[in-house]
Amino acid sequence: MASFKIEGGHLLSGEIRPQGAKNEALQVICATLLTSEAVTIHNIPNIRDVNNLIQLLKDIGVKVNPTPNTSPKDGRGFIFQADALNMAFLESDEFVEKCAQLRGSVMMIGPLLARMGKAVIAKPGGDKIGRRRLDTHFLGFQKLGAKFHQLADRNVYEIGAKQLKGTYMLLDEASVTGTANIIMAATMAEGTTTIYNAACEPYIQQLCHMLCQMGAKISGIGSNLLTIEGVKVLHGADHKLLPDMIEVGSFIGMAAMCGNGVRIKDVSIKDLGIIPDAFRRLGVKVEEEGDDLFIPHQKHYVVDSFIDGTIMTLADAPWPGLTPDLLSVLIVVATQGRGSVLFHQKMFESRLFFVDRLIDMGAQIILCDPHRAVVVGHDRQRQLRGSRMSSPDIRAGIALLIAAMSANGTSLISNIEQIDRGYEDIEHRLNALGAHIERLP
Repeated sequence: MASFKIEGGHLLSGEIRPQGAKNEALQVICATLLTSEAVTIHNIPNIRDVNNLIQLLKDIGVKVNPTPNTSPKDGRGFIFQADALNMAFLESDEFVEKCAQLRGSVMMIGPLLARMGKAVIAKPGGDKIGRRRLDTHFLGFQKLGAKFHQLADRNVYEIGAKQLKGTYMLLDEASVTGTANIIMAATMAEGTTTIYNAACEPYIQQLCHMLCQMGAKISGIGSNLLTIEGVKVLHGADHKLLPDMIEVGSFIGMAAMCGNGVRIKDVSIKDLGIIPDAFRRLGVKVEEEGDDLFIPHQKHYVVDSFIDGTIMTLADAPWPGLTPDLLSVLIVVATQGRGSVLFHQKMFESRLFFVDRLIDMGAQIILCDPHRAVVVGHDRQRQLRGSRMSSPDIRAGIALLIAAMSANGTSLISNIEQIDRGYEDIEHRLNALGAHIERLP
């Protein structure tokens, strides 16, 4: 288990470019299973979750080759061709074991069901941030005519359908992965599928645009009402991932806490939603220059209050609301603001427990219950102090790293494999801005 040793108190300055979007990558890479033709994807982040998914596709027979002559702006690219899938391996215990270690593997079900008529999948792994049920996925497949049952002794779900049939469905929750999975299955269903209460995040929009480029017929993109007219076959495409909005938000948080003028390059501002405004509510200056964000040095930042003078509340919500993935970063930023904030984590019940580590570092936080925490800002009158801690998940891990970078003294964060799952080469990129982060084996 590797660790980060962080010497706090060093100011960051310069430019940094966000990686390709992790959550989009997991969706569109799975979508390459829908066709036997080559699909090229650019700007793929070099992170553990994505690399593990690519390896899983290789294991089932997908040909994966790097794109030739990739420009720095296009990022890392691969050509995927699923023209000779090994269906026997898909039913093996080895495949089941690998799926159990990667949550993104669940999005292979829709494409395999659409194209091959069956899928076998384990209960997927991922962050331990509370209950993340798969009911939305399975109810959607069932509406399309698939039959499924669980083999409890292997913790495996078997799903099959001779021919999926288009239908109307109202999703019980606007699940991002559930929506993506159902969209991919419906592209090759017979007839028309209407999905109401669909997730409409930019990454879902990107998946739909790539599928349309492959020959799918999808209307309503960007809304929560999607109409998909099934087609018999899909073909190849060329697609580029958006910048990762969660990494952009993480960099805003770092620049607010310990920045001396940081420019975040090519962020696709139109796809960030209310993320910049969420930081502005904490008093952080976020300046838009072209498609870049510039966060100047601030000696103090003052938390807003509501018009009637009541305490500021930040809560997560499905898009276009505030993504839950950034609440941990916003909590850390609030510890050094002037004012108090109530954070309400509605979508997951275990994501706020990491604040115990911040309290140990000297933060003034009241954990009300598994979903709510009140942060009383220090106004930089008291620095956080260095500490030993462990990263419980990807987003809490990056939040603890930000806290450690701003702290007085040296911190040690273990279990950084969690951070590696979502952030590419993070210590070298931040050290280039002036951070002092050392990876220990």
